[in-house]
Amino acid sequence: MAEREPQLRGVQFGNFEVDLRSGELRKAGMKLKLGGQPFQVLTILLERHGEVVTREELQQRLWPDTFVDADHNLNTSINKIREALGDSAESPRFVETLPRRGYRFIVPVTEIVEANDLSSAATRLGRSVSTSQPLGSLDSVAVLPFNNSTTTVPGSLPAAGHEARAGQRSKSWKMVVPAAVLLAAALVAGVLYHRSHRAKPLTDKDTVVLTDFANSTGDPAFDGTLRQGLAVQLEQSPFLSLISEDRIRQVLAMMGRPGDAKLTAEIAREVCQRTGSAAVIDGSIASLGSQYVLGLKAVNCRTGDALAEEQATVDSKERVLKALSDAAAKLRAKLGETLSTVQKFDTPLEQASTPSFEALQAYSLGRKASAGADFAGALPFFERSIRLDPDFAMAYARLGMMYENLHETTRGSENLRTAYDLRERVSEREKFYIESHYYQIVTGDLEKARQVFELWAQIYPRDWTPVTNLQVVYGDLGQNDKALEAVRKSVRLDPNALGYSNLVSSYVVLDRLQEARSAAKEAQAKQLDSPNLHLIQYRLAFLQNDTAGMAQQVAWVAGKPGVEDVLLAGEADTAAYSGRLEEAREFSRRAVASAEQAEENEVAAMYEDAAALREALFGNAVEGRQRAAAALGLSKGRNAQLGAALALAFAGDAKRAQLLADDLGTRFPANTVVRFNFIPTIKAQLELIRNDSSKAIETLQAAAPYEVGSLLGNRLYPIYVRGEAYLAAHRGIEAAAEFEKIIEHRGVALNRPTGVLA
Repeated sequence: MAEREPQLRGVQFGNFEVDLRSGELRKAGMKLKLGGQPFQVLTILLERHGEVVTREELQQRLWPDTFVDADHNLNTSINKIREALGDSAESPRFVETLPRRGYRFIVPVTEIVEANDLSSAATRLGRSVSTSQPLGSLDSVAVLPFNNSTTTVPGSLPAAGHEARAGQRSKSWKMVVPAAVLLAAALVAGVLYHRSHRAKPLTDKDTVVLTDFANSTGDPAFDGTLRQGLAVQLEQSPFLSLISEDRIRQVLAMMGRPGDAKLTAEIAREVCQRTGSAAVIDGSIASLGSQYVLGLKAVNCRTGDALAEEQATVDSKERVLKALSDAAAKLRAKLGETLSTVQKFDTPLEQASTPSFEALQAYSLGRKASAGADFAGALPFFERSIRLDPDFAMAYARLGMMYENLHETTRGSENLRTAYDLRERVSEREKFYIESHYYQIVTGDLEKARQVFELWAQIYPRDWTPVTNLQVVYGDLGQNDKALEAVRKSVRLDPNALGYSNLVSSYVVLDRLQEARSAAKEAQAKQLDSPNLHLIQYRLAFLQNDTAGMAQQVAWVAGKPGVEDVLLAGEADTAAYSGRLEEAREFSRRAVASAEQAEENEVAAMYEDAAALREALFGNAVEGRQRAAAALGLSKGRNAQLGAALALAFAGDAKRAQLLADDLGTRFPANTVVRFNFIPTIKAQLELIRNDSSKAIETLQAAAPYEVGSLLGNRLYPIYVRGEAYLAAHRGIEAAAEFEKIIEHRGVALNRPTGVLA
């Protein structure tokens, strides 16, 4: 008796099943309403899953000889399919629209045959097959993945549902062939198809863009949180390079969209193309009863070709982060990263960030706010993260940096210190972040910070963060040529507003003003903008005696709380540089008031310090002491004390200056700038008060390697005091050489008193 040939009963994708014999679509066993033309369109897309099916092909298949409004009918059918599947055109999980081309079914599809047919086929092949529980209401077992190959095995029929070489289409899934031939043909054709159509993996030159997750669960807690979790995982990779949030915001602005616009698949692909990136990584999450289905898919943003994908199902919300972590690691390998680096740099998400879903959600909101430079707005989110998970190391680190950006250095250091104590809980990259900022900001040991940043940049050569910070560290150490080299690399890796403002600043420091102006124009051409860029352009205009250019930058910041104070303080220095001291005092008063109104007391204290130094250096000792006292009344932070101590030394208040210097030396024993710049300068000035110029010159030897650095408003004070010491010693030639050194570094001195006095 002849054996019955295997019959294809249906197909399965996700938690959906299509019964080809009854013409029914089911979800988890429940029948959904989808019939007629929409069902026919769906079967064609399933038949060609992973391929683009053009609108013309669909029209020819459905209405070959009938005059109908095909466009309208097709649009209606696609909309009904999406409605039945819970899909959307903006964030497709199943049916993707390719504008002006057609449609593509974008998830894996599995054929389902009768269980007894599978056993029969296996028997003829001499193999044993274990049958699992029936799938849904079809009471059958899935055995064959769809195969889109056009390749056939000699002597065999084309794989069901695909084109033969001669261009003749088989009778789709209704074709009946011997089981052995069917299985062998599918296996061989599948291998050939995979080899010939395998998507090229990414290279170490490519960049990628992450979409916001398509969330169909109805739970808003997943919004933003899963994207942040995925970013944490992918940023561990030395191979992958994600486009920064700052760059994404800038590109969105160029697209006429708000900087915090939801990154749907369509928008992300345009961002991907505009940034010259290679791929978009789409994420999705859906609920299936009490379960969650998580999907990741990397897509070439120019061709739309799928590069790699991963899917996971978990039985509770609490296990979603673990599933995301595992799926991300597998995706990295599929995208071309070596297995050794995946294994080496793959700290589980629960350890790299937090096991608390709610804490990660708050953290993601904080990162979103900070990406838009809303540092004050980010504070409550990071603080909530820490309340929910007191061991969340990166939340402490980010909170510390928010305070540091707001010039609240004491609170910033406190949180960065806590992050440092918890650093064993994080990924390798995040450990670099925490340790480097701890040394740079908390201890102030710039040599150790430099070493960590350089190692970070070596292991993660495509990460713009370490080279951006190296520019600052090199500048603080007075290694201005190295600073320029670092910032150039930073801009090549990620041409964002911060990078360009640092680039212009580096050119200014080196007195390469024409190149600074060209870099500023390039930033404008790229529509990159930031308050810091306007401050640097104000300084550039000052050095070029461009009063109109300075006025233009001042006008841009006017009336902007938390921004205008910076250029009000700049105007104060410019007025004093030109001898208009009363006008300078008024600008300083306004700058202080503006900073206080923005609740930035440490910033206000720095403006008082600048006024105190100006008054003291111009010989107004009483006014200088008053302004220094006002600064200390606003803040007892490190920066306020440094400026006040130096101003008091210039104003002749040796006792208070000495007390502050001693306290700073005790509190910050490893701080490079405190030890090798400010304290030697303060002590040398105190030696001049005691008429010991030789001791002053000797004391300043410690500052020599760092004296052209520009941290904390240092404007060549060690060089100026050395020049004064040589004058006091009646060594005019040496004194002239020191003052000439200041004039040669106008880009560092800028409009501060040392410049005009030199």
